[in-house]
Amino acid sequence: MTTTIGVVCKDGVVLTTDTRATMGSFVAHKHAKKVYRIDHHLAMTIAGTVGDAQALVEMLRANSSLYRLDLARPIPVNSAARLVSNILFGARYYPLGVQALIGGVDDSGGHIYALDPLGSMMEEKYVSTGSGSPVAYGVLESEWKDSMNVKESVPIVVRAIDSAMKRDSASGDSFDVALITKEGYRELTEDEKKHILHA
Repeated sequence: MTTTIGVVCKDGVVLTTDTRATMGSFVAHKHAKKVYRIDHHLAMTIAGTVGDAQALVEMLRANSSLYRLDLARPIPVNSAARLVSNILFGARYYPLGVQALIGGVDDSGGHIYALDPLGSMMEEKYVSTGSGSPVAYGVLESEWKDSMNVKESVPIVVRAIDSAMKRDSASGDSFDVALITKEGYRELTEDEKKHILHA
């Protein structure tokens, strides 16, 4: 139970998640990490069972490091998503309870892939997962355009996650925003997030 959002922009990718972790109707943690840096050009968001998701993050981190060591270049976003897809599909008889977004920038530009617990992999221009996604899609569908750059997209993505946190009891408390451009991976500071939210 979560809300995660990813959008592909002209000059990069924006990923955002809320930070509430729930166990049924119980709020287990208010500042759970749901967006993870995999490499300087690659990140992953998680929704679902935390243990399964964290194991996937570690597998992807290890394999992207091995790819870089072996071939002296960063792993393409498509290859990273395919690897996670294969892991999920391989566990299909005892599925991992994870919805993941894998986003990043490589030689062919920005990409985001949405993966379900059985390994289905779809490339998207904008996507949301988790229990708050219907509310987030309401904002994204009406306001976001694929001609936007990262700077223009961030306020819309923040508005979408904020709306989901206000309407979905399993999402809330706070949110994280990760930006991936040619310059690399960066997360917005608390001050930057407050400034965008109140602008």
